[in-house]
Amino acid sequence: MNTIFSSIIEESKKYTSNGNVASYIPELSKANPNDLGIYAVTLDGNEYFAGDYDKKFTLQSISKIITLMLAIMDNGEQKVFSYVGAEPTGDSFNSIASLEVKSLHKPYNPMINAGAILTSSLILGNSVEEKIKRILDFTRKLADNNDIQINESTYLSEKETGDRNRALAYFMKSYNSMEGDVDEILDVYFSHCSMEATCKDMARIGAVLANDGVLPWNRKRIVSKEICRITKTIMVTCGLYDASGEFAIHIGIPAKSGVGGGILAAVPKKMGIGVYGPSLDAKGNSVAGIHVLKQLSEKLDLNIF
Repeated sequence: MNTIFSSIIEESKKYTSNGNVASYIPELSKANPNDLGIYAVTLDGNEYFAGDYDKKFTLQSISKIITLMLAIMDNGEQKVFSYVGAEPTGDSFNSIASLEVKSLHKPYNPMINAGAILTSSLILGNSVEEKIKRILDFTRKLADNNDIQINESTYLSEKETGDRNRALAYFMKSYNSMEGDVDEILDVYFSHCSMEATCKDMARIGAVLANDGVLPWNRKRIVSKEICRITKTIMVTCGLYDASGEFAIHIGIPAKSGVGGGILAAVPKKMGIGVYGPSLDAKGNSVAGIHVLKQLSEKLDLNIF
């Protein structure tokens, strides 16, 4: 299996030149566009990897699936989806048009920035610090890695340049779509987007989702089967931004991407997969990472459809 992984990485490296690293967040522009790695954790305990699988990167939008699960655990499905929808937008992840033109009352889904900001506002805690700690602790449990931290430089970079996210947050606040202090909510949002992890961490989180909320390494349940089902469904329909439909057709695995270059995938009943390749296409997805997952899906027959 590692031979298959290595050959896929080598064959896919040429695609890194077809994209660019994210530059609108200055810290992300420091990534090496040629990096490419993969890690997989199967539900029966096997682990396979190749390439730059041990490079650390910030989760960015991948963290949205973590805060979605935690928000539902804190508030229940009905309350969360009274604030945020569950439909694809067809617009870019940071679009304000979908709020202003299509839906004044709530963002279309929790995977776009507006939806994730609103979801972040629903995380329980008596302070910003307590909310961030709860998100970090939950992420560490999902990944079985107590060393996951927030990259302070990336957090500060996002906070300094996050004017579009502030616009989205204040727009929602102006329509009473979001409760709480905007700056505090954005602090929570920028912080969880800046959590730093590796392909292995993502693969382990994916394995928990693939195993319906049960940790494969000790058989303890930490998320309900229903919350995992909801999360994986939204990953299929909205996880790759406005490329989600094409991804579902050609790869067919529940997945979530981030502009840090990561893609987290969960193959139900089989495995979790983490891919890292910071060279992005025009829609903000890892250009070589998508090719890696396409090859893997075809070779191992992973398409859920």
